[in-house]
Amino acid sequence: MRRCDTIESMATGTNALRDRLGAPGTGPILVAHRGARAYAPENTIAAFAKARGMGCEMIELDVHLSRDGQLVVHHDDDLLRCTDARERFPGRGDCFVSDFTLAEIKSLDAGAWFAAEIALPAERRQPFLRPLTPAERAAHIEEADLRACLEGRVKVPTLDEALAFAGAAGLSVNVEIKSIPRMYPGIASKVVGEVLAHGMAERVVVSSFDHQQLVEAKRLEPRLITGVLTSDRLARIGDYLTLLGADAYHPGCHGNYDSLGFSSVGGQLEIDEISGLLATGRYVVVWTCNETAQMRQLQSLRVSAIITDYPDRFPA
Repeated sequence: MRRCDTIESMATGTNALRDRLGAPGTGPILVAHRGARAYAPENTIAAFAKARGMGCEMIELDVHLSRDGQLVVHHDDDLLRCTDARERFPGRGDCFVSDFTLAEIKSLDAGAWFAAEIALPAERRQPFLRPLTPAERAAHIEEADLRACLEGRVKVPTLDEALAFAGAAGLSVNVEIKSIPRMYPGIASKVVGEVLAHGMAERVVVSSFDHQQLVEAKRLEPRLITGVLTSDRLARIGDYLTLLGADAYHPGCHGNYDSLGFSSVGGQLEIDEISGLLATGRYVVVWTCNETAQMRQLQSLRVSAIITDYPDRFPA
């Protein structure tokens, strides 16, 4: 099945995401990490549009709560790395997302930082952008994209805006609830409410490193797929998923977060636990894999999905 055909089927089938994650022989779902963040400012509509254009079936995004309790799509606890919050609001201390109202966050520029990074020599960029090749930049970052970044047209979206875009584009969404260390009260309930308002309960995966959020999300809406995010090596993973009522295991495979074996002394993936989970109908969603050779190994294991900053590197 061609990837674009899969996207269309996911837009119309009520249980298509569960069917697709568990379907043998179709290959893993390609998930754009914070959108296609190697090619557009992460966690913005621009990044989600770039992911759709690159053939992704799903986008991954992160949510925090603003000071006035609105769901904001942003990765870091603070606004410093990916916006101009320091310049716009000098003297605001740590610039936590939760210290700003939605109106204040909407006034920020969320694109200029990306254009500035792309202009730097590779070795001076943020780590995830250092592997970006000149050929990849030429193929996937247009001058119009950079102008939009430099002209202040890229903003921090709300979850409402992101889900509206995804729904119209036929994309499924992995919503990561960011909780630790801010411990936002009621964030799982707000996320579930927004997903239901968009009619996307069967096209969304809710994941979190704060596994209590998964328990609450599943309690509120049993149709949701919930995924245990971890950078630790877990034992008896199937038992743990059962305990939480969770559907998916989201292990890290990147650098210091690698718990699968890519960086191990022997260089061998630990496949028994993954194979066992898949055999019981659970899903395995691996983050964040940016190397084609590693993606091929994960494909051979028949993992359910691969989250990547570089969708173009996904092997055909």
